[in-house]
Amino acid sequence: MKRRIAEDLLKIGAVFFRPEEPFTWASGIKSPVYCDNRLTLSDVAVREDVERGLAEIVTAEYPDCQALFGTSTAGIAHAAITAHLLGMPMGYVRSGQKDHGRKNQVEGRLETGWNVVVVEDLISTGGSVLEVVEILRQAGANVLGIASIFTYGMKKGLERLQKANVRNVSLTDFDTIAQAAAETGYVKPEDVQRLLAFRDNPSDESWIGGAK
Repeated sequence: MKRRIAEDLLKIGAVFFRPEEPFTWASGIKSPVYCDNRLTLSDVAVREDVERGLAEIVTAEYPDCQALFGTSTAGIAHAAITAHLLGMPMGYVRSGQKDHGRKNQVEGRLETGWNVVVVEDLISTGGSVLEVVEILRQAGANVLGIASIFTYGMKKGLERLQKANVRNVSLTDFDTIAQAAAETGYVKPEDVQRLLAFRDNPSDESWIGGAK
C-alpha cells in the first residue's frame, strides 16, 4: 500500500522536489518537498486507490468507527468519498467558527459519544489536525484516531500526537516517497539522505547546501 500510493502521488505530480530551492511552509519551515494531495481528486485511478485505501485503514485500524470527519478544507472531499464507500455518516470541522447562522464549527451531525475518525490529507508538525481533534472532543466525540494520505514522520509531529494521545495511520510516508522518487528518477539517489536529513531535523538547514 505505501509504495503504491507513493508511486501514485509521484505519477500525477502531487509531490514536488526542490532540494536546491526549498519551499517555505506557513510555519516558516524550509522544505525540499511540497505535497499537494488535492491533485489526487482529479485523477480517477489514483482517487480510487486513495479512497479505498482510507476505507481499508478505517475498517482495519478503527473497527468501532461510527462517523468520519474531514479537516478543512483538504480532508473534506476524502472524508466524504470514504464515508460513502463505508456507508457511514460524515461531517467536517471548519478552520474557524462561523459568525452567522448557527455559528457552527463542526458541520454535519455529531452525536455525543460517537466514535469518530478524522480524515486528513497530510501531517507534518501535527498542529492543525490536533486542533480538529480537540474541537471534536469538546463537541462530545470520542476520537479514535486519524486516517491520512501522507505523513512526513517528523519528530515534532510524532511527539505532539503522542502527547495528545492520538493515533495516526497514513497510506504512505516521507521515507517511502523519497525512496520511490530515487528509484524512478524523480530525484538523484544521493539526494535521498538530504531529504531524510530534513525529515529528521527541519531546523538544521545544512542539507540545503548539499550536506549528505
